[in-house]
Formats: sequence, C-alpha cells, structure tokens
Amino acid sequence: MRFNVLTIFPELLTSPLKEGMIRRAIQENRIEVVLTDIRSFALDKHSMTDDRPFGGGEGMVMKPEPIVAAIRQAKQEKGGGRVILLSPRGRQYRQKEAEDLAGCDHLILLCGRYEGVDERVREFYVDDEISIGDYILTGGELAAMVIIDSITRLLPGVLGCEDSARCDTFSRGGLKYPQYTRPREFEDHCVPEVLLSGDHAAIAQYRFLAAAGLTRDKRPDLFKSLRFSGSEIKLLKKNGLL
Repeated sequence: MRFNVLTIFPELLTSPLKEGMIRRAIQENRIEVVLTDIRSFALDKHSMTDDRPFGGGEGMVMKPEPIVAAIRQAKQEKGGGRVILLSPRGRQYRQKEAEDLAGCDHLILLCGRYEGVDERVREFYVDDEISIGDYILTGGELAAMVIIDSITRLLPGVLGCEDSARCDTFSRGGLKYPQYTRPREFEDHCVPEVLLSGDHAAIAQYRFLAAAGLTRDKRPDLFKSLRFSGSEIKLLKKNGLL
C-alpha cells in the first residue's frame, strides 16, 4: 500500500516513520510512504503556497495551483489514488474508516495549514475529507500520521500477532478488556484469579463482562450501539450490566 503525504512541512513526519511498526512495515515493503513538499510546485521564486483570502478576513489560505500540481503528480506516479483532505469539517475518523481505507492501494493525504485550502481544491480535486476529532491542530500532518498508523496495523503481516488487530479496542465497537502481566502481585495489588485459572471459558466470560462494563462506564455512547447475542444479553443482565 502506498501513502503519499502532501505537505509544506515534510520533516514533521520523518521521525515517526523511522520508528516501531511503521519502520518495519516500510522495510518489509508492506507499505510505501512518500512525502511530497507542496512548496516544490509553487509558481513564484519565493515558493509561496498561501495568500490572503478574497473578501478579507484573518489568516492566509493555501493556494490551489501548487496543491493541484502535487495531487496530479502523485496520481501519475501510481496511476491514480484516493485524495483525502485532513480537515476539521471532514467526517469523523473511526475504526470503521480505518478498515475501509485499508482496502485501498494508494492514499493521497493532503495536509492543510493556516485557514485551510482554497475551496476549489475541496470541491474539484479532493475525494474525501476526514477529521480525527473535534479540535484544531496547526496542520494536517499529525492527522495524516494517525491515519497511516491506524491503517498500517490492519494490513496483513504487519503485526507480530495476527489476532491483535482483530481483538483490538473498537474491533467490535466497544472498549477492550483490562490486561495484566507479571508480576502476579504488585504492591498488594493482585491479578484477578480467573486469569490464572487456565479455564479458557471462564477467562473468555470474564473478559467479555469486563469489556462490556468498561464500555458502559467510560463510553456509554458506544455501549448503546453495541449488539449482543441472546446468550450475551442474559449474561449481562445476570451481572447487572443491562
């Protein structure tokens, strides 16, 4: 899979791409990440990529010419691609979006800056707009990195354990059960005995109830949207979770 990030600050992404899972995925040719400097497509000697907004107002707006030229080159290099603008007015990015995008061959991630991009770019050259949350960042670079990370871990062979992505938080729509490791006892705090029992059915039931309880208490919005089987509903009611 290829990610092409269009930005005026490519150095913001170079360090994260050299660490951990992303670095291994690149080395193993499971993903390719290309950082394209929009400034290199500017038309003037000062490499200007922004200008004052028509009609007046605060801040600067990113110019259409260099952005569109960068998009066209990115598409030409790979024979197409889905152009995504990272924008606070885009649709909310959730696990389902990550799973859907993981099926693409080429994503072109456009990182806005300042007051945003010229509206003509949005209207005629962008396929999708995505927001990673209802807050404002100084640019789309961190959002692009979030998308690259969340998609890469879903690709076959990237994670050391193939079940990790399938059993993740949000994989079913809710939060994941609590996790414990050695030591068995730490400062008088003990690991739940059921996890030490070796009884796989009991452990599975404990984890299901723990995950449901965490989701209900910490993310009631998610809990309302969860769908349970008849036997799961009985178990939840028996334990006071419904």
